[in-house]
Amino acid sequence: MAGNLVARSIHDLTAAAWFGGSLMGAIGLNGAAAEAKDPTERTRLSSKGWGKWAPVQTAAFVGHLASDLAIAWENKGRIAKQDSVAANTIYKTVVTLAGAAVTLYAGVVGKKVDELSEEGAEGATEPRAGASDELKSAQNQLKALQWAIPAFAGWVIVLGAKHGEMQRPKNILKGLR
Repeated sequence: MAGNLVARSIHDLTAAAWFGGSLMGAIGLNGAAAEAKDPTERTRLSSKGWGKWAPVQTAAFVGHLASDLAIAWENKGRIAKQDSVAANTIYKTVVTLAGAAVTLYAGVVGKKVDELSEEGAEGATEPRAGASDELKSAQNQLKALQWAIPAFAGWVIVLGAKHGEMQRPKNILKGLR
């Protein structure tokens, strides 16, 4: 089998971890934390869960970027010569890095929510009446970010599938003419 099965597998599995982990966190973890009886526990428990996920997420990003480089190196000739492959590679890289930046920023905002957890909340991303402006702002940002992250991850997965489709023999021949 020609190619780089290990790099492609790592690439796809790490993107899946990013997508699945962020979606499960937004729906499952944050949803479950909102049901805590004590309002101060709602943001604290969510923050604890995201904190446990952060090292896995970081490893997934590192693995994803390393496998991206290995795949690009293996396909450097095709990237240079096949129509649209270089543009799609650049586009996918920009989306991946933007998604990583959004994910990192969510971690920074999440730390702020954790620091203010003693104020209590309706949920991980839903402020409680009387919450400080700082906590409200951080939770409102997290409310948007928790959905932006799986959107970026999904976008990266779709662009990876597009790369795969571009490797079909009929598309390679069409792109080299």
